[in-house]
Amino acid sequence: MKRLYLLLVRMVAAPRSWFRATAHRDRLEAEMEYELADHLERLTADLIRAGYSVREANRRAQIALGSTVVHKDAMRASLGLRLWDELSADLMYAFRRLRRSVGFTLVAAISLALAIGANTTIFSFAKQMLYERLAVPDAAELRLLAWTGTEKHVAVHHIWGDYDPLANGQVTSSAFSYPAYMQLRAQNRGGNGVMQDLFAFKETGMNATVAGNAQPVQTEIVSGNYYSVLGIRPVLGRIILPSDDVSAGQGPVAVISYGLWEREFGRSPRALGQGIKLNDMSFTIIGVNPKSFTGAKSTQQSPDVFVPISMQPLISPHGAGSLLTDNNEWWVNVMGRIRPGISDIAAQTVLDGQLGAVTRATITVRPKEDVPRMDLRDGSHGLFAQQKMFAKPMAVLLTMVGFVLLLACANIANLMLARGTQRQREMSVRLALGAGRKRIVRQMLVESLVLAGLGGVGGVIFGFIGSSLAPKLTENAWERSDFHVHFDWMVLGFTAGITILTGVLFGLAPAWAASRAGVGSGLKESSQSVTRRRKGWGGKSLVGFQVALSTLLVIGAGLFLRTLASLNAVDVGFRTDHLLLTEISPPPKIYPAGKDIALHTRLLEAFAATPGVDAVSPAWVPYISDDISRTDFKLEGVTYEDDAEDMNVVGSNFFSMLRIPVYAGRSFGLQDTATSTKVGIINASLAKKRFPNQNPIGRKFSVGGHNSDGVGGKVTEEWIIIIGVCGDTRYASLRAVPPPQFFLPFSQQTDAGGAVTYEVQTRMSPEAIVPLLRKVVQRQDTDLPLINVRTQRQQIDSTTQQERIFVAMTSSFGMLALALASVGIYGVMAYSVANRTNEIGIRLALGAQPRQVLTMILREATWISLAGVAVGLIAALALAQAVKSMLYGLQPADPVSLISGAALLILVGLAASWLPARRAASVQPIEALRHE
Repeated sequence: MKRLYLLLVRMVAAPRSWFRATAHRDRLEAEMEYELADHLERLTADLIRAGYSVREANRRAQIALGSTVVHKDAMRASLGLRLWDELSADLMYAFRRLRRSVGFTLVAAISLALAIGANTTIFSFAKQMLYERLAVPDAAELRLLAWTGTEKHVAVHHIWGDYDPLANGQVTSSAFSYPAYMQLRAQNRGGNGVMQDLFAFKETGMNATVAGNAQPVQTEIVSGNYYSVLGIRPVLGRIILPSDDVSAGQGPVAVISYGLWEREFGRSPRALGQGIKLNDMSFTIIGVNPKSFTGAKSTQQSPDVFVPISMQPLISPHGAGSLLTDNNEWWVNVMGRIRPGISDIAAQTVLDGQLGAVTRATITVRPKEDVPRMDLRDGSHGLFAQQKMFAKPMAVLLTMVGFVLLLACANIANLMLARGTQRQREMSVRLALGAGRKRIVRQMLVESLVLAGLGGVGGVIFGFIGSSLAPKLTENAWERSDFHVHFDWMVLGFTAGITILTGVLFGLAPAWAASRAGVGSGLKESSQSVTRRRKGWGGKSLVGFQVALSTLLVIGAGLFLRTLASLNAVDVGFRTDHLLLTEISPPPKIYPAGKDIALHTRLLEAFAATPGVDAVSPAWVPYISDDISRTDFKLEGVTYEDDAEDMNVVGSNFFSMLRIPVYAGRSFGLQDTATSTKVGIINASLAKKRFPNQNPIGRKFSVGGHNSDGVGGKVTEEWIIIIGVCGDTRYASLRAVPPPQFFLPFSQQTDAGGAVTYEVQTRMSPEAIVPLLRKVVQRQDTDLPLINVRTQRQQIDSTTQQERIFVAMTSSFGMLALALASVGIYGVMAYSVANRTNEIGIRLALGAQPRQVLTMILREATWISLAGVAVGLIAALALAQAVKSMLYGLQPADPVSLISGAALLILVGLAASWLPARRAASVQPIEALRHE
């Protein structure tokens, strides 16, 4: 009848209904098979207890229930479906087992979800920062041109761009002069060079007026072949063409980013043809970049505006003159595509020879100076500035979050070992019925993978949330950020991979233990007492491993927390409260030297008269901003090997406003005007360095550098008199000690030197005072925006951003580690107490006191914790040594961090084992003996 029914279903019903009926039939058959297996297990066990041998009991049980299972297995095996049926049944059985143990399933799944989610978040962040490529076709073909040279003897003196010292006394930079770029490009065109073509670009900040609103924007000035070499097509309009990059003033066109188009124009097609001002120069919008395109500099976020490089002399991003004809100013970045079949080594060799010839042709190389050597780099990541900042921190975070995953695996393995011991009888029956040990291992691994799958689903959710929140940690309070972490298929693949790996890791030990079950002993009623010793040191070893990992993570978090605390406790040497900082950068084309000083003077007077402003001072360099200004400091009649010193140009009330003490002489005053004697102030460190055991007041120095032709050495003939010695302050960062430094009065300068920072002392909130200051600027020039408005405290906090990220991440890992360790210790001690109920009852019956039983259990837990802590301390010392450069104010073997971390883990171990110990002490002897 059943076959006839199935035949009728296939003939009459729709294919969809037939598949549904077939699936329902298979599901019912699988459930019937497992129900039949359960009956066989119970019947076999009853027959064994009745005195039959294992083989005879198995035979009689199969005769009693018929040969349905054997027949069904043979039939399915003949069709090649046996393995699939077994796996399907294993999956159903695994879900049923997990559904019966809701508490265990929730604890395990949440633990795994948190660990997998943390790994997914850190991986997605690291992928975005370190492995993401520029969103251009065939990004792997891109090569960035850079150079290296000896730090003290390199022939290049004027650099606007990256300049990084190397450990071997060398320096490296990716900045070239524009004439050098043009010659290099000419030698690599027409099929004769090793590069298909080279293009130039430079990203810089500018003032912009968009739709009537003055705002700061990031602008990338690019050569005419920029878009064609990169292979970028606009989503609207057209790209910048070589014809737009012929000569200054002939290409006032701009391509805007997708973000600016969306933010200012609402993605309207009418943006094409609209005007935009950059440094008071009018441009016409001709196109919109794709959303994924971030320019050639970085993969993180896109500049707002792209304009032809020929417009540089008119918008003047650096100085008042043209950089397109300046041989001495190395400023532009150069990138290109390598020719197919050319190796990087061969290309670098050829380009190195070309660079040597170009350098000698464009600048004067002195006898003792070195010609820079070409350094061809992978250009698929842009300039890749984030590698220096994030490579090591990301490696540390990935290592630590990997330890969290191992900790979660050990925790789940421990819990599954405990459950596996309770299932010894089930496994013994399966073995007695003829199941192979591989079959048992597979069943346990399937259960582990199902549990890991549940954790993986939760990990994807937590990872997505974490990836969305992670960019918030990298933002400054005063800068707009379009940085996003891409949660793509690669991230999902990583999550799937670690989910499977996790399931195998924590499932192997329970599966192996289950396959080692004894057939005869497992079927005895007293099997619990037989197998309790077998659990023993396996679970305790896993708990010790958990404690060791937790110790490592907690001490690591403590080291970074103490580093942040040490940085926050640094005495910067000046006041940091009630100070608002903002920058104003007048376009040099509109405000050349002299006019810019007059503009700033008017702004200073207007700011000082604004209600709520207590004091205001200009400064060329804001403190603790990772920025420095350094120039020659030549004493009258004294020859010094290295004359360069840090400097700043400040207002007359700078020292009183920032509460920097003046130890000797006087501060700047109203008498220090543009026509009066030139004066300067040095700090105590510079006085100690240049005037040991002398009075520097009244001594003279000059400030100078190289001429515009690069043939150096000429200094100003006007001497500056030292009128005061002030206290030391931190300059560029909190980590560096106060450097020797000198100050010049802003009132005696003839050129503002670009952007000027205004330091405003006010007791009003930034939200209340900033609109008033913006109105003051708008009255002077409607196209001048306030740039980077922030408080001095926010400025300082931005330099400790990496430390704060580390504290947030590692503290989260540490707390999760403590939670997992406490669960592990509690689980193993609770299981140990449950298995030793009979033993404890006998001890109490023979006269042992409850407090002795309590002490015994706590002592056992303490030894486990101490062993794990000892191993964790050794690992923590190795980790601390590896991250030594990231610490501040403490040594890797910091006793406070080590002792507090170890003590915390021991306390957690005692706390987690307290309840099982109390339960053991409260065992009633009569109940324990009756149970036996």
